Amino acid sequence: MKNLILFDSEIRDRLLPLTYTRPVCELRVGILTIREKWEQRLGGTASYITQDYLNEKYPIAIGPDNYVINGSVLPSNELIRLVNQLDPAEALLYGPDEELIAARLDQDQFTRLIEGNDPHEMSGLRIDGTPFRMLDSLTQIFKHNGKEIEADFEFLTRGRTSAPLSSSNTVIGKGSIFLEEGAWVEGAILNAQNGPIYIGAGATVMEGSMLRGPLALCEHGTIKMGAKIYEDTTIGPWSKVGGEVSNSVIQAYSNKGHDGYLGNSVIGEWCNLGADTNVSNLKNNYAEVRLWDYSSQRFEPTGEQFCGLIMGDHSKCGINSMFNTATVIGVSANLFGAGYPRNFVPSFAWGGASGYSTYQLEKAYETAEKMMGRRDITLSHTDRLILMRIFEDSSAHRRWESK
Repeated sequence: MKNLILFDSEIRDRLLPLTYTRPVCELRVGILTIREKWEQRLGGTASYITQDYLNEKYPIAIGPDNYVINGSVLPSNELIRLVNQLDPAEALLYGPDEELIAARLDQDQFTRLIEGNDPHEMSGLRIDGTPFRMLDSLTQIFKHNGKEIEADFEFLTRGRTSAPLSSSNTVIGKGSIFLEEGAWVEGAILNAQNGPIYIGAGATVMEGSMLRGPLALCEHGTIKMGAKIYEDTTIGPWSKVGGEVSNSVIQAYSNKGHDGYLGNSVIGEWCNLGADTNVSNLKNNYAEVRLWDYSSQRFEPTGEQFCGLIMGDHSKCGINSMFNTATVIGVSANLFGAGYPRNFVPSFAWGGASGYSTYQLEKAYETAEKMMGRRDITLSHTDRLILMRIFEDSSAHRRWESK
């Protein structure tokens, strides 16, 4: 087994608020997280170089022979081949700035690298012509998602046979549909003409649902009755989804259980969208959207026409919530009331369009404990410390506190 170490680069700040609570490689794009892609395709076990306050939950394990990999890179077959061919003390570099994509280092070289010194006797191989995808913005999570579903599907199902699909379902076309053992799909319409449909172990697709691939429903996820799930969508493990969803990624353990529209969006873990929540993903004048960027601390042009909602972990919204095009919501925000919240809502905000107060830590802990307890998961001491650090780091965005 290879010893893999996935590191956060400066791209991490551009992927906030999703990376407040996790290393970049723990983001799900396609069926798998970035870490899972590397582990499964290289045959290794990964640890992390990430933010100090995340180290206890995401520790590093240094071995005598280490494959150090940029955690924002989505592996392609060509890139996997090059990493497997790395000699000791050799690195793969990309672009005019020679960004580090991967390197093979012994323990001494690795120690020198993390201490800010140049490893001895390193050689670099430029791979500018090698095809692969890299996350460098929030919008790329949903933009790359369809292709990543296809790539993960091909890898995960190669040489395997799907569990049987019940005759109660209607299948359109001859595309690929794969059910893991324990998946339950009855009375649904599945259209895989334009991309595969993957149904994870223990997942449920209720009657009347309409699915178009590429689409992934991960393990123990649920698509509720009459849902309309369009292409390029991933519903992460243990998440429940109803209504209408298009080109969106729900990381895990989150709920959008009722009618309402979600498109071109990324939802973190332990989020809940109230009944009839609707998200705009296109401006009325069809203009390019601007999105809050934590790294520059301002709204930046995205080059995109479509962008919906980015929501950090543990955030919630009440029934009949409405979100403008390209809205970013931080960690553990609780939104409710009439009207549209602003396009950037700080972490630990409580309120809505009429104004905010601070969602105090103890109340946030209490809500997280209750939601996680419903899945028999405990909010650990480490999780509390992470949320405390985010509360402190995000205080500058809660400008009402200084008034």
